[in-house]
Amino acid sequence: MTESVDRQTAVLRLRGADDILILCHKNPDGDTIGSAGALYLALKTLGKNAAVLCSDPIPRLYDYMELRLFDGSFQPAFVVAVDVASIQLFGDHNDVPHYAEHANLCIDHHASNSGYAYETLLDPGAAATCELLLDVIAEMGVSITPQIANCLYTGVATDTGCFRFTNTTARTHMAAARIMEAGADAETLNERLFESRSHARLTAERMALESLEYFFDDRCALICLTWDQIEASGVAGAELEDLTSLPRSIEGVDVGLTVRQQRDGSFKISIRTAGAVNACNIARRLGGGGHARAAGCEISGNPDNAKHAVLEEVRKELERTGLLT
Repeated sequence: MTESVDRQTAVLRLRGADDILILCHKNPDGDTIGSAGALYLALKTLGKNAAVLCSDPIPRLYDYMELRLFDGSFQPAFVVAVDVASIQLFGDHNDVPHYAEHANLCIDHHASNSGYAYETLLDPGAAATCELLLDVIAEMGVSITPQIANCLYTGVATDTGCFRFTNTTARTHMAAARIMEAGADAETLNERLFESRSHARLTAERMALESLEYFFDDRCALICLTWDQIEASGVAGAELEDLTSLPRSIEGVDVGLTVRQQRDGSFKISIRTAGAVNACNIARRLGGGGHARAAGCEISGNPDNAKHAVLEEVRKELERTGLLT
């Protein structure tokens, strides 16, 4: 069982360590990559030997970050995971499970964190792990350079949907202001992260919309993409992340579901909710987790089985809130 630590203790651990391996979660998004990039640059500033490792390739969308990917050239003496809520989210490639089993420190913002690391710095009130890392890096005695700021901005902006999601707080805006004052190129990053769509991404979106289904008096909307469709579109995984907000954006929908098949045949379920409907309650009962308005899980089987499983939990949650009788 993990020991919860405060920010000062986490800073002491990082400043006292060397040969540091930074782990991201599989299917990496802006927050886990931004967190890893910012922490790597901060440790490098302190003269530490550090590198980043992920089970899956880092999407080209984030190639502006100055990451050093782990190549096995040193033996990690300290392992830190960033934005990873449970051991299952690390993935199975690049020897990641071996290192994940011995994570010394986890820095995270998911209330559903399972406590797999020896020590955990957890702040469920932070909109993104990058929001939490802003203060961690500052207390490490490292100045927030424009390069670090770009990494931090990426995590905060992507996890809040460019400051539109309900997890965005006054504290989030103040953190973003500090990051921008440190030199983050918000205009360029916003355009890259939110306003640019490849032809492949639009093809995938068209396929997803063709699969759109409504359930429970239209309070729930679901879209589905099979692995064959994803391969046929040629879309990169990172470009599919913002599809998760599409079904929830439909008028009158309280629960938006995105069912996305992965290479191994399993299904990644993304859940977005509004009002009193708790997305994490739905995901947790299926072995996943997340936040009150945004959560996820993975389900094995065929598309119909995956949809049936998550819809049954959605029904229970809608009944709990009184939205469905």
